[in-house]
Amino acid sequence: MLNPINKTIELGDGRTITIETGKLAKQADGSVTVRMDNTVLLATVCAAKDANPGVDFMPLQVEYKEKFSALGRFPGGFTKREGRASDYEILTSRLIDRALRPLFPDDYHAEVYINIILFSADGEDMPDALAGLAASSALAVSDIPFNGPISEVRVARVNGQFILNPTFSQLEKADMGIMVAATVDNIMMVEGEMDEVQEADMLEAIRYAHEAIKIQCQAQLELSEACGKLTKREYCHEENDEELRKDIHDKCYEKAYAVAVSGTSKHERGDAFEKIIEDYKANLTEEELAAKGKMIGRYYHDVEKEAMRRAILDEGKRLDGRKTNEIRPIWIETDYLPGPHGSAIFTRGETQSLTTVTLGTKSDEKMVDDVLNHGRERFLLHYNFPPFSTGDARASRGVGRREVGHGNLAHRALKRMIPADYPYVIRVISDILESNGSSSMATVCAGTLSLMDAGVKIKKPVSGIAMGLISENKGQNYAILSDILGDEDHLGDMDFKVTGTKDGITATQMDIKVDGLSYEILENALAQAREGRLHILGKITKAMPEVRPDLKPHAPRIETMTIGKEFIGAVIGPGGKIIQGIQEKTGATITIEEVDGVGKIEVSSNNRESLDAAMRAIKGIVAVPEVGEVYEGKISSVMPYGAFVEFMPGKDGLLHISEIDWQRLDSVEQAGLKEGDTVQIKLVDIDPKTGKFKLSRKVLLPKPEGYEERPPRKKRFDRGDRNDRGPRNNDRNNYRQ
Repeated sequence: MLNPINKTIELGDGRTITIETGKLAKQADGSVTVRMDNTVLLATVCAAKDANPGVDFMPLQVEYKEKFSALGRFPGGFTKREGRASDYEILTSRLIDRALRPLFPDDYHAEVYINIILFSADGEDMPDALAGLAASSALAVSDIPFNGPISEVRVARVNGQFILNPTFSQLEKADMGIMVAATVDNIMMVEGEMDEVQEADMLEAIRYAHEAIKIQCQAQLELSEACGKLTKREYCHEENDEELRKDIHDKCYEKAYAVAVSGTSKHERGDAFEKIIEDYKANLTEEELAAKGKMIGRYYHDVEKEAMRRAILDEGKRLDGRKTNEIRPIWIETDYLPGPHGSAIFTRGETQSLTTVTLGTKSDEKMVDDVLNHGRERFLLHYNFPPFSTGDARASRGVGRREVGHGNLAHRALKRMIPADYPYVIRVISDILESNGSSSMATVCAGTLSLMDAGVKIKKPVSGIAMGLISENKGQNYAILSDILGDEDHLGDMDFKVTGTKDGITATQMDIKVDGLSYEILENALAQAREGRLHILGKITKAMPEVRPDLKPHAPRIETMTIGKEFIGAVIGPGGKIIQGIQEKTGATITIEEVDGVGKIEVSSNNRESLDAAMRAIKGIVAVPEVGEVYEGKISSVMPYGAFVEFMPGKDGLLHISEIDWQRLDSVEQAGLKEGDTVQIKLVDIDPKTGKFKLSRKVLLPKPEGYEERPPRKKRFDRGDRNDRGPRNNDRNNYRQ
């Protein structure tokens, strides 16, 4: 018999969120539905009863999936079935994972699978803002050990006002959009993009989000109590030997501390740390190593962590010898590769990005066909992290979630600096060649440089920096680290990435690994990040003071024009005959589409001459003939009474024999004109009734000396238009616009 339990959360703007459990997916360890208006998510969590042998980490897997049926749509492709996760689904999964993972107990190593499925949507509300709440609620109604609950909300600022969980249309108008995850007491994760906002504004948005999250966390605690799930399952996933732990600390700590303050390079330091534990193991028997090898590695890891943290907190010495606010040495080289349309190397310490830019045309746009997001993307950024960048001897097996996430952060950092009307499709590729901390921020810096090298008219240069934190006693004693190393990220308490221009922040990503991070620490971290960001920006602008004035010679040239809707068919022609003919003749590529009631034309070519030729041909088709204008036309046919001249594509008029020359002519040939000749003429009149064009050549010639105009001959009766009489004129009977 069903006995569902519900909790309702008021958002304060008339909207409500309802969490329900006990109705769907009851065989999972925990399951809930979360509903806001027509948006419905199902979240389930299942955990193994015990940890797999030898596992000493948290094997958490978070999957967020959207059903096309949620919006009444069919999936694309041949199978008409949902396939691999889209980038949007991967990014949403990462947002949830990063908020939940630090809150599982350190000694809990059972496999945990969290699935969040979008079953209904209205296309306006953004379901990813509810996904974190759904995942945490599923844990809350389970007996899986978890130090939550948490929730996630999105905050947008529109016209100076903060909006909680905005709609898609509201987010488009926002100058700031951030996703915040938190417990009742602590911020856990922040990610988003901004339009050059100030640090104080971002802090205010985080505070606003946290107040809403506290209410959502309280609702989950009440739901957990109503389900009788406040008490979690017992487990024992680690075997410990306190005597061994103490022995390793006593014999290895001082040696590890000496390495931590030595200021050596990454590989030298790694080898030195490795030698300490190898020397320790050398005094153990094979039986002891076989029985306690896992514990030895875990305990020595704790020794390294303590040594690094104490060196920073007690002596202010970092692993590579820098001060806490010091940036590693930077060197830059632009225009490094001849093939791409732009390239740059950005190296900061032992982190290096080789980034390229490719410029393309409309046909290169990325087609996006997600459940709630379908359209075209004109600015692409791809991030690659090959194993050799960290000296790992392993194969590269495609793009992982981390690469999607890091690339998305760099994309957000740069995309608002691309002018909205920039005609090119842009692809930025960052290949990380070396990595020791903050390769995503190196991507932002190298991306800026390569865009400038390609001649892309970005609004302002952007730089990025990753900040770290070492703290103890719930933040009573702490050190903020600028430009963190990989080990400082791994062994530290925060990874806080900030990107921006000289005028403000464009994107951020923050992951907190400890409780008790105060707003004071956040404020100080942002202030220190700004100093480091501006220092790096100075290096960028010194290496590349201005955007290159022109594109590379081999880059495609693009020109755009707008035409009246009524001319679209004329440019395309029957069955595409006209537009295909222009492309074949000129070698240019032409695309045309109707947007907002007008025709948008894009012409591209690697050759300036072919581009100009194509533009001339199109302008000729869409141009409106004007009386008094002089044109260069081609004689298409010769008649006894004159010549027909095509003076614009698809437009011809009669050059009467009397308008060829000032002298009287008996035939067109007498003036030396024949079919196929090019002749300069002037449009002297357009018949208002028929639209026929009257041309003149003689008005462009000097009038003979003593020339006298003959009075027009009087007509006894109207014999009609000469061109409408007789069988011989049937072939040119209808010359008109």
